[in-house]
Amino acid sequence: MAKPKGSAIRPGFVSGRQRWGVTREHGSLTSAWRWTLRSAGAGGAEIVMSTGWGIDALAAALLYLAAQTGARARHGAPAIRAMGRSMSFLDSRQQVAPQGIGKPLRRREDARFLIGAGQYADDVNLPGQAYAYVVRSPHAHARIAGIDFGPATGAPGILAVLTGGDAAADGLQPIPHRPVPTNPHEVPLRSRDGSPFFIPPHPVLAMGKTRYVGEPVAVIIAETLDQAMDAVDYVAVDYVPLPPAIRSADALAPGAPLVWEEHGTNLCVDSETGDKAATELAFAEAAHVVRLETAINRVTGVPMELRAAVGVYDEAATRYTVYTSAGGGVVRQRDDIAAVLGVSAAAIRVVSGDIGGNFGIRNNTYPELALVAWAARRIGRPVKWLCERRDAFAADFHGRDLTAEAELALDKDGRFLALRALNTSNLGASAISFVPLAKGISVSSSVYDIPSSHMRGRGVATNTSPTSAYRSAGRPEVMFVLERLIDIACCRYGFDRIEIRRRNLVEPEAMPYRNPLGLVYDSGNYPASLRRAAELGDWAGFEERRTEARRRDRCRGIGIAASIELNTGAPRERAEITIDPSGIVEIVLGTMAAGQGHETSFSQVISEWLGVEPGQVRLLTGDTDRVTAGGGSASARSMRLGSWVIAKAADMIVDKGRRIAGAMLEAADEDIEFAWQRFVIKGTDRGVGLFEVAAAALGDGIPSDLRGPLTGISDETMSIPSYAYTCAVCEIEIDPETGLIDVVRYASIDDCGRAVNPMLIHGQSHGGIAQGIGQALWEACVYDPRSGQLLSGSFLDYPMPRADLLPAFDTEISEVPSTTNPLGMRGGSEGGITPGLAAVTNAIVDALTEFGVEHIELPATPERVWNAIRAARANYAESAPTP
Repeated sequence: MAKPKGSAIRPGFVSGRQRWGVTREHGSLTSAWRWTLRSAGAGGAEIVMSTGWGIDALAAALLYLAAQTGARARHGAPAIRAMGRSMSFLDSRQQVAPQGIGKPLRRREDARFLIGAGQYADDVNLPGQAYAYVVRSPHAHARIAGIDFGPATGAPGILAVLTGGDAAADGLQPIPHRPVPTNPHEVPLRSRDGSPFFIPPHPVLAMGKTRYVGEPVAVIIAETLDQAMDAVDYVAVDYVPLPPAIRSADALAPGAPLVWEEHGTNLCVDSETGDKAATELAFAEAAHVVRLETAINRVTGVPMELRAAVGVYDEAATRYTVYTSAGGGVVRQRDDIAAVLGVSAAAIRVVSGDIGGNFGIRNNTYPELALVAWAARRIGRPVKWLCERRDAFAADFHGRDLTAEAELALDKDGRFLALRALNTSNLGASAISFVPLAKGISVSSSVYDIPSSHMRGRGVATNTSPTSAYRSAGRPEVMFVLERLIDIACCRYGFDRIEIRRRNLVEPEAMPYRNPLGLVYDSGNYPASLRRAAELGDWAGFEERRTEARRRDRCRGIGIAASIELNTGAPRERAEITIDPSGIVEIVLGTMAAGQGHETSFSQVISEWLGVEPGQVRLLTGDTDRVTAGGGSASARSMRLGSWVIAKAADMIVDKGRRIAGAMLEAADEDIEFAWQRFVIKGTDRGVGLFEVAAAALGDGIPSDLRGPLTGISDETMSIPSYAYTCAVCEIEIDPETGLIDVVRYASIDDCGRAVNPMLIHGQSHGGIAQGIGQALWEACVYDPRSGQLLSGSFLDYPMPRADLLPAFDTEISEVPSTTNPLGMRGGSEGGITPGLAAVTNAIVDALTEFGVEHIELPATPERVWNAIRAARANYAESAPTP
């Protein structure tokens, strides 16, 4: 076998009658390797594996081949029975633990949730606590001429009324959200003219004027919550209403009201990226060009458990404690609160229990977290605040709200030549996150091989609640735009919807693949995903179902959409594992769960690697006195990063444990191996258990340098992304007389690289699908464009997806290992929602094609569908020839 340039030949091995050679070639990713196993005999075969840094790739390849072919190594079986000094848990691809990796275990945490034993922020009550009630602006835009709270201070039970003036006097600062993405492996936002971005600040209380309905203006502290609420009638705020700017287009219009006058414009970000010249040339030479101008509706998370916080100030220790639901991880909230109060991070402790719903809207810090801590210091007592549902609709961060002007160029055979778009993100009144804008631009070409692209992105301040990174931030929007462009091209030029997608997909052999904006996709088999989704959704049998629906006077449609995820999130994660001699393995981890089942899935990886039962694992994530680094569960980062640092910490446990066991058994360290909770002398049955070793480490019977708790700590930063991908098929029926839509089928296949718990991944997919359908058909945060009043401020106005409105979902998991993650993992929580908007809308338009409808805006409400049908019929009647 010839030696490829820049590669290394590894020793061969034998499988049956065939001899195999192993070749390693350096890939285009940093420190990534591509391993090829080729048989030398007749009828030879080939296995290709791409692996990332930090992996003993040859061992992984051998294990893979052994599993597939029953191969035996030249010098012995490749199966690794025990962990030796050179073996790391990051290298192991065995999945043999009864309740370990790959097993569909039910969630351990559900037991307490089902009996009402969850611990949410509102469950925290402290002796002597007072209650806070936030006075919020009723105006989208108004100057505060004055606040008279004198009568309120004499009301029963009132302890204090605090305003923006008090906050300024005490030196409180705006919340430091740091909205600009900094990951070096993503496509950066760059100003077209080189100027810095404007970061509209986020004050904890309005100063001078209010900028959206629901903005905090004052906070009333009282003995009881009822007393605080009653005192609102005695707080007189003199507002001078100003004209608002609600929609992005209105905020950019000449003479538009300025949200922040000092900036002189509402344009905060104006970025462009890509090859403009090549893109323009491709469009000039294209046989077909399709264009779409659309707006993706604004939504919000609507958590089951509302936000709450309790603040405590210890004057003797000059230290604050805040009890809350820290969706983004307690470390982020600690640092933000410290910055607002002007104290060190060490002066803040944040404690978080269960979240009760997040979807990104709780990942960033809200004003109330700092307000309760500040108020507790002002009155010398604990202070509790609880959000009301009406305030949640107005003041919780919103998501989406993107307008797009996009074009796709195609040749005569339907091959994609170029993509260009102007994406404009409505940031709201303050800049919480530019991530949706940036990530959406980065993956705008999706899973398709589009040679050139030019993207412009704008972020605009408006008089609305701030928007943030809502589930799969930015990606469902751009997937919607591209997939709609593809279907429009099919409708206009006669291309088959499946075939045009198959023809343009990035092929597995092209991996790692650099997209037109520079992102390097790690690995994947997109054609297999498309093929399987079409099978799962029974695309081939659809026309028969459409014919049957017509007999019932229903319009039936089917849609397909593919998507890709740019999974990054906060790059730093930390794990601290301690083996308690009582039989408990404690993990302190920075990432926090918001419904993902971390107590179950992280106990599974420990079960796989250390051989303990999942019930012996105790996960601690919600206390900054224990957690010193790490992030939340944003961007599907939890398992990708959490399992990595857990594996490295477990390696340290085993390495130290081997030395302790050697001392206990009077054997050399190199003669000790670890497997299934036991350290044994090689070739013998003499050994000691993991917990025995932990107990011995606390005694004086071993060398002094080995004494102390049996602990492993790993603190790592991983910026390199992984790229999960999904393909979904949706089928709907429409009653043309009413516009009502029934979702009758939905099939989806997600590739997560490596599934720790398939049941949990299916659950995440189901939840994401429900959110995607909900946004496509019903959900919308709607503001009156003239007054800026929120028109969808309750469940009477904001419809939610319900179980009786959804079909049973057909979901499958694909596992093509990621080459940029040491354990082969991608994200497994965003795939349900990312193609959802497009799949549902493509199905709706397919059902309406017989009326000549080419596109419909979101949400596709019955009224909107009914009007589209009537308009199409009217246009047909007008264009029909006169007899």
